[in-house]
Amino acid sequence: MENESKIRAIVTGATGMVGEGVLHECLLHPQVEAVLVINRKPCGVVHPKLKEIIHKDFFDISAIESQLSGYDACFFCLGVSSIGMKELEYTRLTYTLTMNVAQILARLNPNMTFCYVSGAGTDSSEKGSSMWARVKGKTENDLMKLQFKRVFAFRPGFMLATKGQKNMPSFYKYLAWMYPFFRAVLPQFVCTLAEVGQAMINVTRFGYEKSVLEVKDIVALSKVQ
Repeated sequence: MENESKIRAIVTGATGMVGEGVLHECLLHPQVEAVLVINRKPCGVVHPKLKEIIHKDFFDISAIESQLSGYDACFFCLGVSSIGMKELEYTRLTYTLTMNVAQILARLNPNMTFCYVSGAGTDSSEKGSSMWARVKGKTENDLMKLQFKRVFAFRPGFMLATKGQKNMPSFYKYLAWMYPFFRAVLPQFVCTLAEVGQAMINVTRFGYEKSVLEVKDIVALSKVQ
C-alpha cells in the first residue's frame, strides 16, 4: 500500500555513524521532500532537500525553536557511548538531553512520528544490572508518554555502514569485514544502516504494530513498498 504524502523530517546526530547513514537514506528517498539536520558542527553534506542548523547546546534549543515547526518525523540518532562514563553523566547526555528536545518537538509538532535509536539489549524494566540499558529503557519509556502521533524505539545491534560514509568509530573497521558472517549466523543482531534509515521512513509512512523495533522488525520494515 503506497502512502503518497511527503515527509518533512528532522535528523539529529548526522555527524555520527547512525545519523549519517539515516540522513543518506532520507536524501535518496522520493517520499522525503525536506530534511532538517541539527548539529553541533557542520555535517559536510550539501543537497537541495537539506537544511542545516548549527547549534551547540541541545539542553537549550529555545534559540532555534521557531525553525522546528512543520515537520512530520524526527529521526533521533544522537547518542554517546557509555564506556568509561558514570551513570549520572550518561543519564544527563542520554535521557535528559533526548527528553528536552523531544518535549519541545512534541509541543510544536503533535502529528510527528518520533523514532529514537536505542540499542539491542535495552532494559524496558529499568531495573537490570546494565547501567546503559536501564537509562536507554527509561528514555524509551518516557518518550512513549509524550504527545506525539507515534513513538518508535529502534533497537539495532551491529550495523553495516553505507558505502562512502565518513563518520565511524575507530573500532568499526575491525568488525565490518565480518558482517557477512554475522548476517548469516546471527541475523537477529545485525542489519545495515540503509535498512535502519529505510525502516524509519516506512514506519513514518505506514506505522507498525509494535512500538519497540528489534532487528528483525527493522529489516522487515525496510522492505515495505
